[in-house]
Amino acid sequence: MYEKLTKLNIEFDETQKLLFDKYISMFLEYNKNVNLISKNDTSILFEKHIYDSLALNLFIQKYEKNEKKIKLLDIGTGGGFPSLPAAMYFKNINVFALDSVKKKLNFIDTIKQELEVQNINTINSRIEDLDGRFKNSFDIVTTRALAELRVILEYSLPFVKTGSYFIAYKSIKAQEELINAKRALQLLNTTLIDTIEYNLPIEENPKRYLLIFKKQKDIPSSYPRKNTLIKKKPL
Repeated sequence: MYEKLTKLNIEFDETQKLLFDKYISMFLEYNKNVNLISKNDTSILFEKHIYDSLALNLFIQKYEKNEKKIKLLDIGTGGGFPSLPAAMYFKNINVFALDSVKKKLNFIDTIKQELEVQNINTINSRIEDLDGRFKNSFDIVTTRALAELRVILEYSLPFVKTGSYFIAYKSIKAQEELINAKRALQLLNTTLIDTIEYNLPIEENPKRYLLIFKKQKDIPSSYPRKNTLIKKKPL
C-alpha cells in the first residue's frame, strides 16, 4: 500500500514501513475500545486518513523545502490526523496535537512512547481556551474535518506567526466555504495563497484540497472570541 504515496512524492524505506505497520496495528486495536475513527473506515485507515495526512508533503515541498525546524499546531486532532503521521514522517517538524478529548490524546501519547516518536506533544484543551502564550507562535497550523472554514479561520489564525501558514484540509465544499469566508479573511488579515488539489486512493469522493493561507499582518488580540459567539455569529 505504501507505493501509493509516490503520488505525494513520498517513498518509504523499510524502516518507515515497519514503523507505520506497527502504528496501524496499534491504532486498529485501540479503536476497538475508543472511537478514533468510524468503524466503517477501519478497512481504509491508510487510504482515507494516513495518506490524507501525509498530503502535507505537497505543501512542505513547495513552501518549506529547506527542512528548517518547524513548529506545527494541529487543532482538533481527534485520532491524530494529520498530527501523528506528520510527526512520524517529518522529523524536522515539532508537532503539537490539540484536542478536548483526553482519551484520544492518550493514544497519541502511547504511540509517542511505544514507537519513540519524540517530536509530538499533546495539549488537552479546547482551542478557545488555549493559553494565550501560544498565540502568534506556530509556523504552521492545521485543521482537518473540524468545522466550516470561516469558523476555523478564527480559531486557528491567532496562533499562526505573522507571515506564516494556516492549512485547511477540505473536500467537496471547499470552494463554497471559501466564498463564505471572504469577510473572515479580511478581518483576520489573511489571504489564500494556494489551493493544492490531490486525490485519495479511494473510490468514493476522492477529491481533496489543501487550502493554504498566509497571515499577512498581526490580528486583534480579541480573537478568537468565545466559542458560543463564534458559532452564533461567525465572521
